[in-house]
Amino acid sequence: MKIQKTTYLSLGTNQGNKLENLQNAINLIADKAGTILKISSVYKTASWGFDSDDFYNACLKITTQYSPEELIDILLNIETELGRKRKESVGYADRNIDIDILLFEEKIIKSNTLTVPHPKMLERKFVMVPLVEIATNIFHPTEKKQLTTCLESCADTSKTTLVKEQLKRPISISEKYNYIAIEGNIGAGKTSLSKMISKEFNGKLVLERFADNPFLPKFYEDKERFAFSLEMSFLADRYQQLSDDLAQLDLFKNFIISDYYIFKSLIFAQITLQKDEYILYRKMFDMMYKEITKPDLYIYLYQNTDRLLQNIKTRGRDYEQNIEATYLQKIHDGYKNFISTQKDLNILIIDVSELDFVNNPEDYSYIINKIKNA
Repeated sequence: MKIQKTTYLSLGTNQGNKLENLQNAINLIADKAGTILKISSVYKTASWGFDSDDFYNACLKITTQYSPEELIDILLNIETELGRKRKESVGYADRNIDIDILLFEEKIIKSNTLTVPHPKMLERKFVMVPLVEIATNIFHPTEKKQLTTCLESCADTSKTTLVKEQLKRPISISEKYNYIAIEGNIGAGKTSLSKMISKEFNGKLVLERFADNPFLPKFYEDKERFAFSLEMSFLADRYQQLSDDLAQLDLFKNFIISDYYIFKSLIFAQITLQKDEYILYRKMFDMMYKEITKPDLYIYLYQNTDRLLQNIKTRGRDYEQNIEATYLQKIHDGYKNFISTQKDLNILIIDVSELDFVNNPEDYSYIINKIKNA
């Protein structure tokens, strides 16, 4: 997990649909920069330092995994994405969006690209009024005073008028869901995606401990002999791991993401076990399954068979290299049947056959947006 840092941002706009400009910026900040915790009201203020249309201003409190230098680069890119064109001339100008870092933790930063606290924030009511609304008790790092006191001392006499419309705070994945399980065929990318989401949203990561299973290499060498031992050992380990880790949902309400769901045990057992073995296995599974917490969202990553075989070859596990396409198809059919019979499970199917979410940020963002809107 990466440490999340708290930062306060200022947003302003005086062109076009101003509320839409602010909301678009907020949505992109939530997608690219961090989790938005608070949004101030919107305030209308006459243009400051030049004669032009009135501005709409607001402030945000966010948490981010990025450093201040990384964050300012992200914010500048968001401004560009929203159509801001910076002029080379010195001075104030109209803008469809302006995003500034006001405070970053209690840091004092002076560099060629960034100064924190923002050097002019205490001079501007259009910044201080919305900021104090969401950061009343925060101290200014250099003034050593509460922001409320700083606002009272502000010499700016310009008028700030409250706008009745409210901006909408995007809900992050870690707020919307307590527990997400990501499933898929062998080589679908479920572990990679689980790690990426856990890292970005500071979630507890639960990974299947397949590498520690002594029966797995033996199974691929002699499936009939070792199938029952493999499936029973997997079932016991999955039950133990999920029982221990998911218990924390009740204690701490942590966000948990796992790269498997215990029902995969039954899917694989149906394929690998003889009929009499499966009957015994099913009795054990049913007793355990009813005790396991169900995920708030069950994600199935679909990859076509050719791509699965390519991924398996690329990651190079010796015991997987002889897996056949027919075996992978049986696994997919098992998942397909499971998904079709689950009425009370919140299921999201994502076709990742043409995506490279590990190396392509746009593909990863596409998946994250699918999850947010599930």
